[in-house]
Amino acid sequence: MKKFFLICMAILLAINSSAVVSAATNVPDYSKAGNWYQIPDITKDVDTFYILATEYLGFAEGSSDYAEMDNPDMVTGAPVQYAMNASAFAESTNVFLPYYRQASLRYAGEVWRKTGDIDEAISGMPYNDITAALDYYFENYNNGRPFILASHSQGSAIAKLVLKKYFKEHPDYYKRMVAAYVIGYAVTKDDLKANPHWKFATGESDTGVIISWNTEGKKNVEANARTCVLFPNAISINPINWKLDDTYAPASENLGSLVINATGDGLEIGNVGADAQVVPWRGVIVTNAKIDPMPADLAAVANEFFGPDGRHESDYTFYYNNIKANVAKRIATFKANH
Repeated sequence: MKKFFLICMAILLAINSSAVVSAATNVPDYSKAGNWYQIPDITKDVDTFYILATEYLGFAEGSSDYAEMDNPDMVTGAPVQYAMNASAFAESTNVFLPYYRQASLRYAGEVWRKTGDIDEAISGMPYNDITAALDYYFENYNNGRPFILASHSQGSAIAKLVLKKYFKEHPDYYKRMVAAYVIGYAVTKDDLKANPHWKFATGESDTGVIISWNTEGKKNVEANARTCVLFPNAISINPINWKLDDTYAPASENLGSLVINATGDGLEIGNVGADAQVVPWRGVIVTNAKIDPMPADLAAVANEFFGPDGRHESDYTFYYNNIKANVAKRIATFKANH
């Protein structure tokens, strides 16, 4: 389903002819429009800075560990990821989305198997690229507006480093952060202890907080499956009822999931039975939502990285309208208090 939509969106939207990496600084020149998937027209008084998940797979023989700025996987994947994830922020904010030299899924997996997380893969070039994009964004585009940090998967691993290091170095920016939606990569109790300037969300409208969850099916929970995005002492908030405990939220309370339409050429809001319940001991949310079966080769990769019953690709789409409504609520609270 996603692959078909990816092809359609790529034909229509993928343009990256002017991507530039500066020889002097060895980071992309973010004054060049080609180094951004989107620099929006400013129509809202709040921004979102979105960090892409892994689009570069890198399994072909001889593939590099990191994507170039014009990598076809990333360039064609970005519009799909925008449509299915980042667009949840577009109704309330101006969404900025940079390209960066992301780690390949293959290399991130090698690092994860060796060290237990992917930090070694993303703390150099990917993090440096994103902080260069943040520098340019704050200095040239933000103009003092409040902002949301949003991300998924590898993007959320980088977002954690941004929260840990970059915003610690830029407290003037950090105080304007409405919230950080660090979805699809675990935030843990240990992270919060090590970073006292972090606050994890405790409800649906607190601000200056981190919102995070990893979505799984029951088989992952029953098997206590090892995944590349989950760590001991992880925390997830329920994206339907915005609770941290195991209070069950039925699909009838879900405001709407994002799905491919019947003709396969667009997206619409639908019902896939996406309920949610936090599993506190594992730090995930478990759902009974329906998913389409994957081709065997993709299923094997998904099983290795996300367990036998992962829902990683649907972290946003299952709860799309809930995210949209929550973004508006947190922005309203932020404005009321500032």
